[in-house]
Formats: sequence, C-alpha cells, structure tokens
Amino acid sequence: MAGKLSWRLKRVAYLLQRLRGSVALRGWRGTLARVRLEFQPVASRDDSLALIALDEPFALFALPDPDTPKVSVVIPVHGKCEYTVACLRSLARHGAAVPFETIVVDDASPDNTATLLASVHGLHLHGNTENLGFIGSCNAGAGLARGEYLVFLNNDTQVTDGWMDALLRCFAERPDCGIAGSRLVYPDGRLQEAGALMFSDGSAWNYGRFEPRDATAFRYRRRTSYVSGASLMIRREVFQRIGGFDTRYAPAYYEDADLAFAVRRLGLDVWYEPASTVVHCEGISAGTDLDAGMKRHQRPNQAKFVDKWKAELAELPPPGTPLDRAVRWHRRGRVLVVDATLPDPTRDSGSLRLSEILRMLDELGWSVAFHPDDGRADEAGIDRLGALGCEVLANRDIGRLPDWLRRHGRELHAVMLCRHTVAGQYADLVRRLAPQARLLFDTVDLHFLREERAAALAGHNGMAQQAGHSRRSELALIEQADTSFVVSPYERELLAQLAPSAKVSLLSNIHRAHDGRRGHEERRDLVFIGGAGHPPNVDALRWIATGILPRLRNVIPDLCVHALGDMPEALRRELATPGLELHGRVPDLAPWLDHCLASIAPLRFGAGVKGKINMAMSHGVPVVATTLAVEGMQLRHGHDVLVADDASAFADAVRRLHGDAALWDALSRHGMDNIRRHFSPELAAAALRQALD
Repeated sequence: MAGKLSWRLKRVAYLLQRLRGSVALRGWRGTLARVRLEFQPVASRDDSLALIALDEPFALFALPDPDTPKVSVVIPVHGKCEYTVACLRSLARHGAAVPFETIVVDDASPDNTATLLASVHGLHLHGNTENLGFIGSCNAGAGLARGEYLVFLNNDTQVTDGWMDALLRCFAERPDCGIAGSRLVYPDGRLQEAGALMFSDGSAWNYGRFEPRDATAFRYRRRTSYVSGASLMIRREVFQRIGGFDTRYAPAYYEDADLAFAVRRLGLDVWYEPASTVVHCEGISAGTDLDAGMKRHQRPNQAKFVDKWKAELAELPPPGTPLDRAVRWHRRGRVLVVDATLPDPTRDSGSLRLSEILRMLDELGWSVAFHPDDGRADEAGIDRLGALGCEVLANRDIGRLPDWLRRHGRELHAVMLCRHTVAGQYADLVRRLAPQARLLFDTVDLHFLREERAAALAGHNGMAQQAGHSRRSELALIEQADTSFVVSPYERELLAQLAPSAKVSLLSNIHRAHDGRRGHEERRDLVFIGGAGHPPNVDALRWIATGILPRLRNVIPDLCVHALGDMPEALRRELATPGLELHGRVPDLAPWLDHCLASIAPLRFGAGVKGKINMAMSHGVPVVATTLAVEGMQLRHGHDVLVADDASAFADAVRRLHGDAALWDALSRHGMDNIRRHFSPELAAAALRQALD
C-alpha cells in the first residue's frame, strides 16, 4: 500500500508540474478538477472509436506492399506484441489513398514479437541485433524506407480512417510544412494532444490534454512548437538532411521536439493536423514514472535540449504562461470574424470570398476565429474552416457571442463584421467590450443599393421605403467602422459621395486563374451559376425561362442552359422549360465550366461584384451579361465580355460565340487577364494588411 501511495503522490506532483500555466485552471478548484480527471475511473475505451481488441485471437492478415510507396510507416517495437498487432491491423483496416509500406523495427523484443510478425504478409520486419532504443530504431527504420514521406508511429497506437491522407493534405496545402502531426486521443475518447507547446525553460505540455476531442478549439490546423513522435510525418529527404533523430537523446525523450526545432532551422514549420486522428495508449511502452525505466531519461534530456537550443528557446513563452496565450505566442494578434452563417464555398460567391479572406488572415500571421451568427456549425463546416487555420466559435462551445466577448474581447486586435444585418447587432457591443480592437465592416455588397434597384424594377413604394431605411443604417455603420470594405470601385466611388468622412477600402472577390482549359471546338451549351436564395438570381432564372432561352433555341435549336445552385421544388416546377436543366447545387463547378461554351448572367437588379462572372472567367469561360451584372468589374464589351441587355442581344451574343472560335479564344484569355489584374489574392492581401497593420 505504501508503494502504491508513493507512486500516486509522485504522479500528482508530476501532473501539477505539467499543468502549471493552463488557462483551464482557475485557482485550486480548477487544479483539483484536473487531478481528478487524471485519476477518475474511465471506460477502457470509447466504442465510437471502433478500436481493435488487444485480446483478439491472432489470425493471418496482410498489409499493402507496393513497388513504389509514397509513404513509409516506421514502427519501433520492444515487446508488447499485442499492441503492435492491433496497430498493424488498424493500418490494414483503414489503409490510405496513396500506396504505403510498413516497416517494423523489432528492438530486441523479449517476447515472441519477431516470430508472430513474420507471418504478416506485406510487412517489412527488421530486427536489431541489440537494443538501440526508440531513437536508434527509428533511424534504422528510416534507413530502410523507400517512400517520399516517413511516418513515425508508436506501436501502442491505432489509426483511424483518413489519418494518413490528412497528413499528406497538410503538406500539399501548406508549402512551409516540414512536419505534420496527428490529433492524439486516449482509448477512452479524451483528447491527449492537439500539438505540443514548448516553454522557454524547455518544459512542455500537450495542448488540449484531457479535453473533449471534438471541441472546436482543437479542430483547426495550426503551427505548433512540436508534435509527438507517436504519429509524425516528415519528408524523407528532410529527415536525411537533418541527420535523423539526434542520438544525444538516446535512448528516448526530446528527440521529437529536437526534430521540430531542426526543421524550423531549415525554414520549414511544424503543423498540427486535426483531421488526422490516432488513438494512443500513452505510457504503455515507457511507463509514467519519471524516476524509473525509460522515463528516467526525460529530465536529463531536457537539460541537453535546453543547452542545444538556447537561442530559439529564448523566443518562446516563459513557464506559467496561460495556454491560450502560449498557443498564439508567435501569432501577430487575434482577429474575430462574424457573418450570418458558416461559409460554404459550394453554396455562393460570398462564401467563397469569405473563405479566402479567412485563409489569408491565417497566412498573414493572425490567429483567426469565426462565429456564425445563426449559431449553427455543422461538423463538415467546422472541419472545412479548420483546414484554413480558422477556429470556429460554435454556440455549443462558447455560449452566446456577447458572453464570449466579455471574456475575450480585450485579447482581440480586430473584429470584422460581415453584412449590415450582423454589423448592426454587434458594432456597439464590440466598441464597448473590445475598445482596443479595430472595427472592420465588410459590406459584402451594399445592401441598400440592391434594395433600391429591386424597388425600382418592381415599382413598389413599400420596397422603396425599406431601401431608404437600409441606406440610413448601413451608412451609419460605414461611418462608425475604422475601415469598411466594398467589392467594387463603383461602390467605393458612391460612398465617397454619401459618406465622405468614412474610410472605405476595396476588397473584392478573390479568384485564381485556372490554366489548361479546353478549346472552343470541344464545348457546348451554357451555364447559369446561382442559387434561389438570392432574389436577383430568381429573377434572372425567370427571364431565362420565359424570354432568353426561347430566343436562344431559335438560333441554336438543341442548346441547353444548365442552372447550378440551390433550387426549391416549387421554383423547379415553375421554371420547367425545354432546354433549361436545373441541377441544384453541385460539389464542384470545374467540370461544368470545363465543358460549357459560355456562362450567362442576365441580372436585372443587384449590387456588388458578381462571383458568377468571376468564377467563369477564372476558368477561361467567356461571359454574356447585362450592363448591371458587369458593373464595377473593369470589363469592356467585345474585349473580355459580351454585354446584352435584352433577349435578342443575348441570342445574338451566343450565336457569335458559337460560330467564332477566334472571338471565343480572345474573350477567354482577356477574361482570365481581368481576374489576374483585379481579383487576385495579392490585391486582397494588400487590403487586409492596410486595414490591420
């Protein structure tokens, strides 16, 4: 009993030392709560993780063994054969979208590991003649690898679906990625590590330890001090250039942190990838006692680490720094963005633009949080923004936004409120609870201008009165903000007259030109891009069905217009017209834009820059549009667009495109040039820098 009590006291002392500085701890009550979490009885595993049982009888199974693997998974083992078998079975079960090989380095195991694993088909089994420890075994396995990428994986882990593909995506989407690490969870379902934090004295903490694994605070991709060697991906060439794991830390501990620091010295960075989930039975191989077994090397190796990386450690947060500050230590500041709903780039142009803005804010060095005003945050949406480096503040995690602002408002460098309906709710609140923050108002487009044009088209006095109210409230918000963003030069010039004292900046749609398009002879039909949730789109679809399409089919009898966007059933029935095909929302516009002759935009009211036009031109597709649709887009009729304001003009423009390959090619090239000149990511980044710096 005395021995067990002594161990528990040591464990409590160790836990308290590791927990210091945690923002989750509020005085002694919070500390005790965390200690209870460590020692409370928990289920041996979370059934939702679908783990492979350790006592499952051994049966033959196979692993992939490709001729040219993309990834080499290296697993060092020393005994604990039942864990190794479960790990390998999980690899066989979940696989990957790319070819991979599995290398197990048997580090002189005292049990029957070598005999049992020799029967696993496709496994590359290497046996050390003497015990080399974790570092020696990993380096030996890397020396046998053939893949472009290495993954170091502990034998007391089990992988989940998509874990390897997510790590590779991180490398593909982040050019500076030198190391990517998985989200590690305990078998009972709690989070074990969402990246690791390092402090200036060389001490470390697993960020998110003991928290719910699906909390949104741990669901966004970000740079981190280092990631655990339990699941770590690195390019083989980079690992070789560094010289592998540093043997001064042999047999183990601090080698993964050292590797991360060495990667940064090469100008690369270390990323935590939440979309890669790996279950880790922490402490199975090395135990948890700092004074016994493998763990006894942890404190001496910390001293070696501090001696090697003194200059780099001086730039890190001091011990005791609250975790929510430490995790953002090298970020320029925190920016909150609020819009009506979670953006979905497949849904509308505004979502595409906002997603690009969120991506850019992260790339510019800001810590970005997004709150959907409707309170709804679906799992796919959280992960979608997480891949952009953006934390989603869902109501289920933070409560109401005003309450969150009371707790965190003083931490904010800036708040961007999107659309006047959102800004009208929160502008005064932000000024009161975050007085130091820059208030940015993203108009998206001028709401009052769209309402005024709709009222004029309908000849409706009530709509005109509502537009007048919107004008007054929107202009008041523009004058209150430190910077207001508009999407077109036309709107900027209009506001120079209506609100001359306001600071207004152009932050237009954001697109990248796509090369490799098909030629004129391989194309047919037209597309209209836009869902029924936007009134100008509904009006345009009705005009297509009743006026434009009949004229078009008189010229080209078998011509079809493919409408892409959300469409309620009642509107589908109303618009039923020969040649008008309503496909609803599609996951990817590229296949449609790669085959169509042209995109049409017959808009009769609205405001702002039209994403449907930008999107088509970014893919090299010529556009036929009304004068209002091309407003503020720096487009010239006959040069980079064809302008048509009645059904006959639309029919004539499409007829010309159908029969004139040279005209089609010129419009295609000039349209893409327009995207590069006026709607590039570089222009948007410059506007954001100016507003935030």
